[in-house]
Amino acid sequence: MSDHILSQLEPQRVFDYFFQITQIPRPSKKEEKIREYVIGIAKKLNRDYQEDAAGNIVIRKPATQGYETAPTVILQGHVDMVCEKTNEINFDFDNDPIQVRVDGEFIKATQTTLGADNGIAVAAMLAILEDEAVKHGPLELLFTMDEETGLTGATKLDPKMLKGRYLLNLDSEEEGLLYVGCAGAKDCIITVPVKWKESHHEDLLQLSIKVDGCVGGHSGLDIHLGRSNAIKLLTRILWNLHNEFGIRICDIRGGTRRNAIPRDADAVIMIPTDELNSVRKRIQSLQKAIKSEYKLTDPNIKISFKEMANQRSPMTKKSQTTGLLNLLYALPNGVFGMSQDIPGLVETSVNLATLETNKTSIVIGSSHRSSVESKKRDIVDRVFAIASLAEADVEETDGYPGWKPDMNSKVLRACREVFGEVYGKEPAITAIHAGLECGIIGEKFSGMEMISFGPTIKNAHSPDECLHIPSVKPFYESVSKILEKMTTM
Repeated sequence: MSDHILSQLEPQRVFDYFFQITQIPRPSKKEEKIREYVIGIAKKLNRDYQEDAAGNIVIRKPATQGYETAPTVILQGHVDMVCEKTNEINFDFDNDPIQVRVDGEFIKATQTTLGADNGIAVAAMLAILEDEAVKHGPLELLFTMDEETGLTGATKLDPKMLKGRYLLNLDSEEEGLLYVGCAGAKDCIITVPVKWKESHHEDLLQLSIKVDGCVGGHSGLDIHLGRSNAIKLLTRILWNLHNEFGIRICDIRGGTRRNAIPRDADAVIMIPTDELNSVRKRIQSLQKAIKSEYKLTDPNIKISFKEMANQRSPMTKKSQTTGLLNLLYALPNGVFGMSQDIPGLVETSVNLATLETNKTSIVIGSSHRSSVESKKRDIVDRVFAIASLAEADVEETDGYPGWKPDMNSKVLRACREVFGEVYGKEPAITAIHAGLECGIIGEKFSGMEMISFGPTIKNAHSPDECLHIPSVKPFYESVSKILEKMTTM
């Protein structure tokens, strides 16, 4: 094992692999380097492996001697990561290694996402591949591609790749919980036609307005926490300024990922020159109200503005009001229903995720999740209805299915027994309001029994992402013992 900042942590083999993974750039859709690394480990350990057209990798580990007739078990995780950073750091996710540090009981990155989602699963799987002390039947280790931008790898997974029908998905983020179901999702791309006013504006002053300091987070796992959405906050500010001062919008943008709650958004506007002081006071008043509303969830929200040279033309009045501001203000965002089956679980939600200006239109990305297919359809239809009022076009993605719980599965029984031994108490069994590849894999492979669990990861999909060090050892121990338990099922 090499010497690095995590080399003294236990289990050492897992943390060594995890550190090596953080040093390998692996944005979604750009997984070539991490694929080479995983295949290199397979070759080094003399394990058979297989690839499909989507880039997914299956590495096979023969059964421990004496367990050759045990059922084949699949371990599964995804190799890509969400790439988010603060505005203060110059960081190239395509080439730069993650700057890892230890902060008390947590592993963190410096002003970027850490990639523990799902790098810790990849690390644990590679450790299992190497660990001869673990007793198990035949193993298939499935490394999927491009999970974070639409579960593409799982969707395109070649059905011939897997023989096993028991799957341990290692992509959950709260220690000691067993997940037996997940939400499905569907995204919408809303295109708002925009016309620009071509004339001189000597009597108008151009300002830039920025909302930042929002906590953000995972649009499924963190949506129930009531955190602010920077796009929604910017819309609120602009809507008020438009109604009171007749401002004109020249540019607007915010958010970066469909599955991340937007942390910042900004706009360029024009205002009457003689209204500068009044606009400043109104922005300060709105900031005071917003900071008070989100003082617990987003204590560092900041709304800033500054004068700038008149370099851009504004939208026409119709494009700005009917086409954009009213639409953005009306679009749904946040929690829209709680599960009637599992107390405390979000059933349906929306994340107003991205906003971008181009020459002819404003493009808005909206992400919708629900564990009830009809509710998912309903919230998407609502977006279509609102967009039609603004004469905007809507394109919906294929989305992906949810995962229906099977409370009588053998793999669940094995996991419950092992978790009771490892954690000293009966595990909580629940579902997750996020997209897991289990839904897609289960639809592809008839009779697949699945479970999902993992160590504790906080603030995934944001620069505040961190991995709880003490949770990794029992996580790895659980994986090892479940594999042994499954040999007798």
